[in-house]
Amino acid sequence: MEGNNSISRPSDMLIRIRDFTRSIIKGMCKEQSSFVVHIDRFRNYCTDSSGHCCCSSYTAKGKELITLQRECHVHRLDVLLRVLLIVQQLLQENKHGSKRDIFYMHPSVFREQSVVDRAINDICILLQCRHNLNVVSVGKGLVMGWLRFSEAGRIFDCINSPNSAHPVPVNVEEVKDIMSVAKYILIVEKESVFQRLSNDQFCKKNQCIVITGRGYPDVPTRRFLRLIIEKLCLPTYCLVDCDPYGFDILTTYRFGSMQMAFDAKFLRISNIQWIGVFISDVDRFSLPQHCLLPLTNEGWSSSCCCKEESNLRLKHCQHTHFLSCQRFMCHLSLKVNCKSEPSIQQLGSATQTK
Repeated sequence: MEGNNSISRPSDMLIRIRDFTRSIIKGMCKEQSSFVVHIDRFRNYCTDSSGHCCCSSYTAKGKELITLQRECHVHRLDVLLRVLLIVQQLLQENKHGSKRDIFYMHPSVFREQSVVDRAINDICILLQCRHNLNVVSVGKGLVMGWLRFSEAGRIFDCINSPNSAHPVPVNVEEVKDIMSVAKYILIVEKESVFQRLSNDQFCKKNQCIVITGRGYPDVPTRRFLRLIIEKLCLPTYCLVDCDPYGFDILTTYRFGSMQMAFDAKFLRISNIQWIGVFISDVDRFSLPQHCLLPLTNEGWSSSCCCKEESNLRLKHCQHTHFLSCQRFMCHLSLKVNCKSEPSIQQLGSATQTK
């Protein structure tokens, strides 16, 4: 697993913001036709289907050019500078704010949350920084099990009640004193599965740590997961539904998200092991047909990332030995022709009735 960079001090970030702003002002003082902002673009999946992948997420795969010649670019630059001003104020006052807080400062300009999210990603790339903008996500991840840690002086002792859920810390850089006697870490896709494991006293019986991102994992959940894996050196397993969303969530943990490909090397979990759900589990657990959810071709295209990118990421799983070739091709071929898909809850219900 790749090492982690030291986080820049607020004073260093303020200098970068000042220098970047000066370069923008100088560029605007010249002819508008010559003004260009270059934003590096990164990719966390391989487009080489031959299996001879030599890609690296450390280097940019291209550049996006922002000019003053297009109205959409002018608006994007306006948003970027407004967000940068807010970030500067947060750093100067040593305060933290959420992405949602930033959106409500100029809702008529930002229009929607995704516009703010993209601006923050652009700033991270332009300033070559990561999570040191004092902008935090509203955490949604949950953790339970044989784990103890502190955050900003507050102690979280999950060990005393290993089947009780605790929120994943938002300010992960303040997490310290991580201790555990767990044997492994289990990631589950859904909160409902997490709650089922809690009700069944799973952590207490199996001496493990269970984490859920409650669907697509947010940055704090992936950062916290990455941190405890590095500190504890425990095997890590992932359990997701056998559908396009489950595959995409799995690869988000393994390779990082498409939206934050520039930061994938610090968020991905390279040694994660996929333990299901598999198509073969239908026969293995003798699931009746009425327990299967329908899956059509639209199910693939309705996933948040397009079918082509999903397939490339799945093939990358194969090329990096994330899955054995035989198992990968078997499940992929079955998935293409499969008309239904099993979920974690259905497998749980089936095994409980046996």
